[in-house]
Amino acid sequence: MLKPADLPDSIAVFPLPGALLLPRARLPLHIFEPRYLQMLEDVLKTPHRLIGMIQPNPRPASEDNLHAIGCAGRVSQFSETEDGRYMITLAGQSRFRVTREVECFAPYRRCEVSWDGFGKDLGRTETDPGLNRDAFLSALRLLFERKGMSTDWDTLKEADDELLINSLSMLLDFSPEDKQALLEAPSLPTRRETLVTLIEFALHGGEPGKEVWQ
Repeated sequence: MLKPADLPDSIAVFPLPGALLLPRARLPLHIFEPRYLQMLEDVLKTPHRLIGMIQPNPRPASEDNLHAIGCAGRVSQFSETEDGRYMITLAGQSRFRVTREVECFAPYRRCEVSWDGFGKDLGRTETDPGLNRDAFLSALRLLFERKGMSTDWDTLKEADDELLINSLSMLLDFSPEDKQALLEAPSLPTRRETLVTLIEFALHGGEPGKEVWQ
């Protein structure tokens, strides 16, 4: 994990709708577009090896617009395929706020960023004292059954609060705007509350099923 003093003033950004990276989580990516192959080559030459994952902002509609908040990940693993593509893993470090996009000669986008307000991201693993794990997993099981999904329930039962909530936030098939809301949640309990609401909407056709969480 990087220290606050290691965080740079500007980073390469990778706009990708629906892709969510959170601090202390890991995100696998397949890099194949020439501009992002160049980005990876440049990032690997830096001491921090950070890539900023960020979502395009559809309002107002323009491919140039980005959401204000993203999350930087450090390239922790990478391997090259036979055809010159890369499989990489980003280890989530800290969220950031875009201050302005930087004009540069590189084919990928780069932004000046502020790390202010996200001090907890570089700290210890968060806990969620308010998590009712049994009720949470019960509703999650209903969601998985409805979507025809499977998982290792024993592992979920034993996972610590942050790993459980953040992994599900990243992996479940929510809309890009919902993913952004999960990213911007100021604390783990707030993210869990947002996640619960999204699961309720998925289970009850847009009407929260409060009885699930009693």
